[in-house]
Amino acid sequence: MAANYRAVCRARSRKEFISKIGTVVEEADETQFWLELLVKLGLLTPDKVEFTLNEATELVAIFTASRRTAQRRHASSRPR
Repeated sequence: MAANYRAVCRARSRKEFISKIGTVVEEADETQFWLELLVKLGLLTPDKVEFTLNEATELVAIFTASRRTAQRRHASSRPR
């Protein structure tokens, strides 16, 4: 997730930013999935992953909001 976010920061256009931030959203969501699966399988206890899972959830929300904002701005900047 961090490496992909670094690539977002180096995007050369808004379109590239939107594409790359989408990858970051997917990676953050995948992180949530794996943490939840580890708990469901009994490999980790909920208290062991609580902090990291909360962070992943917050990051998904932040990156999703960033993508929506970029998409909205991109749509409004296109000629009609």
